[in-house]
Amino acid sequence: RCQRWVENCRRADLEDKTPDQLNKHYRLCAKHFETSMICRSSPYRTVLRDNAVPTIFDLTSHLNNPHSRHRKRIKELSEDEIRTLKQQKIDEAFERQRATQELNESNQQTTVSEEGGEEQEEEAVPLTLEERENKDYLKSLFEILILMGKQNIPLDGHNVDELPEGIFTSDNFQALLEYRINAGDEVLRKRFEMTAVNLEYCSKTQQKQMLEICESCIREETLREVRDSHFFSIVTDEVVDIAGEEHLPVLVRFVDDSHNLREEFIGFLPYEADPEILAVKFHATITEKWCLNMEYCRGQAYIVSSGFASKMKVVATRLLEKYPQAVYTLCSSCALNIWLAKSVPVVGVSIALGTMEEVYCLFNQSPQLLVELDNTISVLFQNNEVKGNELKQICRSQWTGRHDTFEVLVDLMEALVLCLDAISSDSSVRWNNFIVGRAFVLSSALTDFDFIVTIVILKNVLSFTRAFGKNLQGQTSDVFFAASSLTAVLHSLNEVMENIEVYHEFWFEEATNLATKLDVQIKLPGKFRRAQQGNLNSEVTSENYYKEILSVPTVEHIIQELKDIFSEQHLKALKCLSLVPSVMGQLKFNTSEEHHADLYKNDLPNPDTLSAELHCWRIKWKHRGKDIELPATIYEALHLPDIKFFPNVYALLKVLCILPVMKVENEKYEVGRKRLKAYLKNTLTEQRSSNLAVLNINFDIKHDLDLMVDTYIKLYP
Repeated sequence: RCQRWVENCRRADLEDKTPDQLNKHYRLCAKHFETSMICRSSPYRTVLRDNAVPTIFDLTSHLNNPHSRHRKRIKELSEDEIRTLKQQKIDEAFERQRATQELNESNQQTTVSEEGGEEQEEEAVPLTLEERENKDYLKSLFEILILMGKQNIPLDGHNVDELPEGIFTSDNFQALLEYRINAGDEVLRKRFEMTAVNLEYCSKTQQKQMLEICESCIREETLREVRDSHFFSIVTDEVVDIAGEEHLPVLVRFVDDSHNLREEFIGFLPYEADPEILAVKFHATITEKWCLNMEYCRGQAYIVSSGFASKMKVVATRLLEKYPQAVYTLCSSCALNIWLAKSVPVVGVSIALGTMEEVYCLFNQSPQLLVELDNTISVLFQNNEVKGNELKQICRSQWTGRHDTFEVLVDLMEALVLCLDAISSDSSVRWNNFIVGRAFVLSSALTDFDFIVTIVILKNVLSFTRAFGKNLQGQTSDVFFAASSLTAVLHSLNEVMENIEVYHEFWFEEATNLATKLDVQIKLPGKFRRAQQGNLNSEVTSENYYKEILSVPTVEHIIQELKDIFSEQHLKALKCLSLVPSVMGQLKFNTSEEHHADLYKNDLPNPDTLSAELHCWRIKWKHRGKDIELPATIYEALHLPDIKFFPNVYALLKVLCILPVMKVENEKYEVGRKRLKAYLKNTLTEQRSSNLAVLNINFDIKHDLDLMVDTYIKLYP
């Protein structure tokens, strides 16, 4: 490619230079390249595309300009100049690593301006031979670490406990390093040719330091796009175990330069038991370590396991106090009823949800177990084959995450218990000991009256929010109209609360009927009976006990949680969805977004012209051609060719789009969460690494090895 550059430049004096000399000592001005040949994806440097060739040359203008006939030749770049250019980029990366609040300064790029191909010479200390060799050595180490991250290869190899005493074996990192030496890497060979084979080439401390830099540089590519977009939302997933420590996965939502809503994984945050400490560290990580300006955060959502909901709610509250526009919402990837159930602060509910997940995992780990369950369902529903076939289909899906999960579970209860009993009592060798043992334990858990009454009450209470939650995960118009139906949902739940005695009586009767069907004894929980042994006056019935301990707190909590998650600010934001033309059409173009858009007035480029612009937007769609369909989603509206003529509408749609409650329309831009789940599923708990996970999940993000090496040298001189 260097030779082609020389030919296009018509520089006969450079034709005898080798490609290596041309690449190292000569530079060509960017103005000789087509704009399409220049890649702007890196924040640290202007990079040419791999196939870039200079094509723009004015080879005649100098004939008419006598002053330009004696142009200077392009100077060869000395080691000093190369060092200077590199140093400027290193300083930028180092400042970002150390920065706390200076969000944009560290993102500036150094550009070299040329007039007629001339380069300005600056003084800098040249690299010594030792320094050059050290940089090449570090580059090789970084290449190995990046390979391990992308291919999900754990750092450690054999467990030390598995080896006889005195036997040395390489970990995976050292094994790859040795393989590279044997494959002909001269830099590594020189470095270690005199080193004993039973010594560690690169310490665990150095590996950790380098991994942190790899993670930071990879993450920075995504964060740069987020900053360019300005507005974003923060979403966390369920707490996960990383090598014995609990961590919180953090994802960020934003609209990129191509107007696509993306949800990307950016890292793990160590989990803290104290919610106040967690809130402080969560805020510090986002603003100081990741350098995101929370003033631009427009939404926050937390998908949590049972027992963690109250703590994450404290985090949400603290962020809302500092940043009122970071609206606390539901996440589109989690059904409302499941989210509400996980947030109920009743121990029995958490236990029931855990049991339900274990049953799902057991049957889904083996196709033979699902066939066994199918056969049981066929026998039970032989008089209603349609219902039976529907349940079989549901069992092969992620049924624990559905809007009607508890209805499905109640319908499946008899089949599950009979199937688990058959597996645990099978005298043949069809099932291994683990499956037989798990089947016995889970059968006992399902036939506990405490479990039965819990799922029946959850089924009935959450039936009031089922349709509402389903609409929230539907089309844009469904979400808009769901916001208007919240009042009716709360009214129904308040009526239930006022007449809880009557409702609970019906619910308890349903639970006792199911228990009788399964031959389960109706009784108070054992722990309650043991606690009341010395209390001779205790005459608590099962029905009253479950009313006070389960029905009342569950209904009260769900009412309060709906009010918290659908705050006035959140509802106003959802009302702005009438900007989407299909919703506008269903409302006969009689909409009033300006009343609700006040919420985002400061985010608009021209707030003074909002009213007039909205009027033009409505007229555009009201008087459209007969063959023109109304865009049905925000995604479609953002990709309209003439959206640029409606800057305020574009800004509003962009902010609405990133609210966590809105689903990501194009699945290929929601890969962050899917890759996170895949990483956790495919990696043993003790082999997980928060650093390697970022590299693995973001394997398609470009990396800059020179930047990683220079940053490492700067941080650890």
